[in-house]
Amino acid sequence: MEDLFSVKGKIAVITGAGGVLGGSIAKSLSAAGAKIVVLDIRQENLDSKVAELKAAGGEAIGFICNVLSMDSLHETAAKIVKEWGRIDILVNCAGGNVPGATLSPDQTVFDMKIEDWEKVTNLNQNGTVYPCLAFGKVMAEQKEGSIINISSMATYSALTRVPGYSVAKTGINIFTQWMAMELAQKFGEGVRVNAIAPGFFIGDQNRAVLINPDGSLTDRSQKVLAKTPMGRFGDITELNGAVQFLCSKAASFITGAILPIDGGFSSFSGV
Repeated sequence: MEDLFSVKGKIAVITGAGGVLGGSIAKSLSAAGAKIVVLDIRQENLDSKVAELKAAGGEAIGFICNVLSMDSLHETAAKIVKEWGRIDILVNCAGGNVPGATLSPDQTVFDMKIEDWEKVTNLNQNGTVYPCLAFGKVMAEQKEGSIINISSMATYSALTRVPGYSVAKTGINIFTQWMAMELAQKFGEGVRVNAIAPGFFIGDQNRAVLINPDGSLTDRSQKVLAKTPMGRFGDITELNGAVQFLCSKAASFITGAILPIDGGFSSFSGV
């Protein structure tokens, strides 16, 4: 009997795969039998991740790619098709907040530099839209494929201090739904576009605002956990199963969905 959740043999392209989130998803899909295309803008991250996946018995290739350059993306798509013949999965992990776009507690939105706003919105929004266009075109021609974008809890209701990141991720939500509609109507039901919306995970980008230097929780962390029914932060590996599900035949009638993976944060009023 066929395993509905199988991704074995699928060609999975992961942007930002040299980072923590992309690296975790790459490792998980590789362990499940997918062939991984590692994309990153930094050579050292790229080489390290490809070597790690191969050492674990997986098949992997890597390319330096700028997700904000359509020329770079189209060139990379052509290389992937030449190497492995097709593209089955795209996971858009490139993105994240930037320090200058996160307001300090004593700042207001009027203190934020416009260049930081443009940097964070461009990286997250266009850094997702452009790969969808470049690699999605290959899927459209195949009439088969699955795209997974990365949303955020910052899109469900206003979070203090991160206006640019919140706006960019909210844009990803509507683009995910729009692209899902566009591809299904014009290229058939085989091409699907969904997103996951991670809750709160402690990583390098947000550690300083969630954990004090002495290891105790910040006031922000305490507020997050108070609104999270499960009462804890997530582990980055807890995103992997949802990604594999959305890429598999088990999700064949799911497109345009934004799946929260948040320990209940988005469903709880706090009261």
